[in-house]
Amino acid sequence: MNIQSFDVTIIGGGMVGLALACALKDSDLTVAVIEGKTPNLIPPKEHEIRVSALSQASKNLLTRIGAWPHIEASRHQPYQSMLVWDKDSFGKIEFDARRVNTAASGEPSLGAIVENTIVQAALWQVAEQANNITLFHPFHCQSVAMGERESWINLIGASDDNRTVTQSLTTKLVVGADGANSWLRNQADIPLTSWDYGHHALVATIETDLNHGNTARQVFLPEGPLAFLPLDNGDGEANLCSIVWSLTPELAQELSQCDQTQFNRRLTSAFDNRLGYCQVKSPRGVFPLKMRYARHFAKERIALVGDAAHTIHPLAGLGVNLGFLDAGALAQSILANHAQGRDIGELANLRSYERWRKSEAMQMIAAMEGFKQLFSGDNPVKKLVRDVGLVAVDKVKPVKEAFVRHAMGLTDDLPDLAKPIIEP
Repeated sequence: MNIQSFDVTIIGGGMVGLALACALKDSDLTVAVIEGKTPNLIPPKEHEIRVSALSQASKNLLTRIGAWPHIEASRHQPYQSMLVWDKDSFGKIEFDARRVNTAASGEPSLGAIVENTIVQAALWQVAEQANNITLFHPFHCQSVAMGERESWINLIGASDDNRTVTQSLTTKLVVGADGANSWLRNQADIPLTSWDYGHHALVATIETDLNHGNTARQVFLPEGPLAFLPLDNGDGEANLCSIVWSLTPELAQELSQCDQTQFNRRLTSAFDNRLGYCQVKSPRGVFPLKMRYARHFAKERIALVGDAAHTIHPLAGLGVNLGFLDAGALAQSILANHAQGRDIGELANLRSYERWRKSEAMQMIAAMEGFKQLFSGDNPVKKLVRDVGLVAVDKVKPVKEAFVRHAMGLTDDLPDLAKPIIEP
């Protein structure tokens, strides 16, 4: 049986797994990526309904690893401002990258809305060109066994002529980037803390009467937040948005199955007619929302990144940005250990990554839960508290600038790859 040896093997060739691989592309480490589906490198004519609000920190990382030019050549929509308000109330806040001093960032936008498949395709193209990265696709893991100095992984996949093929790997470090239901996390018996948010996210592509003005918008409704994220039409127009609507499971099911005319009316009303009449232009997808937090982000020969390590409420669209920062932090840790001659898969040498990213993830989980509790329901007292708070933040410039920097992902404890790029 053919056995190949690698320094780092990443299970999962989605956005975060590929970002980690690409962050290691200029090193002398050998990297394997195992992915069950070969991505489509040509974006379909119609927008995909799963999109991400990439922060400036994520854009910095994607730029440094060579993926951003591919995204720029495809569809992406920068947004300069963000408007948040409370339904049927006076509470609102607006962030604008063009008017708020964001200190060292010097960025003209808060971030960009990009379809997940386009981000994955961009990263895949970078990985394909790297001499030290091997992409195994379409392959799935059958088993993993941990040894003292390395791990063994058995794969099963398909050849170009659809014959079943097997492959065995040895590796110093196995990374789980295989999503919320991580196979590697389960194989490693890593406990998971989780709770159901009691909401489902309804997502779809929407056409609006009015121009979105490169602005991301979010309204807090009694049943849950509704976000309109601006999309790139590709034809010079600016009236397509991706919506993420947090709803009770029953209401999400009802709205996903009602006829388009009824859905359009209810959506337009829920959004306070801010962009005129709204028309759904895609299938409506519904996804359950759960918080997940792995008890360990690292074990001997194992590390977890992205949704394999944590999932949060999509209240601020921050999930994939957390994952990209995981990738940047783990790459930084791996390269530092390798440069000093240390074993990159030894748990003692993975501890700093684990402490770093567990702390960041827990803070974000707590913040999102606090926001969710504060902005859910229509209790008059709670509504008054949140509205006063929104107005206060909107009026106090230093506090507002801190919120903007947080929205841009420009916090103090960033991996080097995600730090602001200062032009010479």
